Amino acid sequence: MITTLLKNYIKNFSQFSPEVKVLAVATFINRMGAMVVPFLSKYMLEKLHFSYGQIGWVMVFFGVGSFLGTWISGKLSDKIGFYKVMVFSLFTTGFIFILLQFLTSFYSFCFGVLLLTTISDMYRPAMLVSLDTYATKKESTKALSLVRSSVNLGFMFGPLIGGIIITLFNYTFLFYIDGLTCILSILLFVFFVKERKLPYKLNSFKYLKEENSILEDKPFLIHLLVTLITGILFFQMFTTLSLYYKEVFSFSSIESGLFLALNGVLILIFELSIVSYVESKNIDKLLMVSYGVLAMSVSYLFLLIEHSIAALIVMMIFMTIGIMLTFPFANSFVKKRSLKKQEGKFMAVFTMSYSVAHILSTKSGMEIIELYGYRANWVFLSCLGFLGFILAYRLIFIVKKEKESINEKIVESLFSTGNK
Repeated sequence: MITTLLKNYIKNFSQFSPEVKVLAVATFINRMGAMVVPFLSKYMLEKLHFSYGQIGWVMVFFGVGSFLGTWISGKLSDKIGFYKVMVFSLFTTGFIFILLQFLTSFYSFCFGVLLLTTISDMYRPAMLVSLDTYATKKESTKALSLVRSSVNLGFMFGPLIGGIIITLFNYTFLFYIDGLTCILSILLFVFFVKERKLPYKLNSFKYLKEENSILEDKPFLIHLLVTLITGILFFQMFTTLSLYYKEVFSFSSIESGLFLALNGVLILIFELSIVSYVESKNIDKLLMVSYGVLAMSVSYLFLLIEHSIAALIVMMIFMTIGIMLTFPFANSFVKKRSLKKQEGKFMAVFTMSYSVAHILSTKSGMEIIELYGYRANWVFLSCLGFLGFILAYRLIFIVKKEKESINEKIVESLFSTGNK
C-alpha cells in the first residue's frame, strides 16, 4: 500500500512545472535544515536556563516577528516582486541563524529571535504568490500541497538529524547547519528558476467596496478565527509538546525527533493523494477543514492518558490527519475568495493569523503549564479545538446561503436587464 502511495506521489510530482518542482526541492532543503526550531524551547531550557515564563516571552517575540515579516512581505511583494523578497529573506536568514547562537542573555535572545522570524517569515507570502505565477490555476491547490509536503518531508528528516547532532555534538552545529541550508536552498532556487511576472492582473470584485472589504466579509472573518484556533493547536507541537516529551517521558532529542518525523512521514505519504481525491470528487473543502479541526481537538485528549507511548503515537496520528485536512483547504478557501477581491490583502491577513496564533499558543501554553500543569493545557486545547470545529461546520452553511443569495441576485439582475 505504501509503495502504491509513493508511486502516486511521484506521479503527481512529475505533473508540475519545472519551477514548482525546484521550489518544492528548495523548500525541502530549507526545512530539513531548520533543525533548531523544534528544539528551540529545549535549547532555552537546557543551555540558556530560561524559566518557562521567559521561554514563553521569547516565543511571543517569535510570533511577533512572524507577524511583522508577513506584513512587510505583502507590501514588498507588491512593489518589488515576490522573487526578490524570497531571495533576500532566505539568504539573510541564513546568516542570522548562525549569529543567533552567540546571543545568550534573555533580552538579546528575544531581539535575535524577533529579527530572525521577521526576515525569515517574509518568505511565506512571497512563496504563495510565486505559486500563482509558476503553477496553473487548476493545479494551484495541488502545488501548495506539494510544497507543504516538502516542508513536512524536511521536518521528517530535520528533527531526527537534529536530535542525532545534539546527542553526538552540540547545539552549535545546529545553528550553522540551519544557516547554511537556508543559503543553499535559495541559491538552488536562483540558479534554476528565473523571475517571472504574473501573466494577468486580477480584477476587484465590483460588489464590495475597495476599502475595508475584509471587515465586511463575514465568512472570511469566521474562517480567520478557525485558522487562528488551528494555528494555536498546531504550534504547541513544537513548544509545549517537545518539553512534555522531555519532562514526563524523559525522551532524548533523537526520540523527540522521531515523533515529529512520524508527522512528516504521514503527510508525505497521504496529503497530496487526499488533496487530489477531494478535488476530483468535488468534496466541500470547508467540510474537510471542519473534520480536520475536530481531529486536532481529539488528538490532545489522548495526552490525558499518562505515561503511555501508544497514546503519544495515536495523538500524533490524529494531529497529522487534522493538519492534512485543514491547512491545504483553508488556504484554498482564502484564495478562492481573494481572487474576487484583493488577493494580496486577503492572503496577508490570512497568513498573519498564523503569526498571531503562534504568539497566543506559546504564551498561553507555557502559562497554563506553569500554573496548572500539562493536563490542564491539553484539556484547554481540546475544548478550543472543539469550538473551532463548531465554527468551521457552521461556516459551511453560511457560505452555502451566501451562494444562494448571490445566484438569486444574478437572476434578478438578468431579468431586470431584460425588462429595460
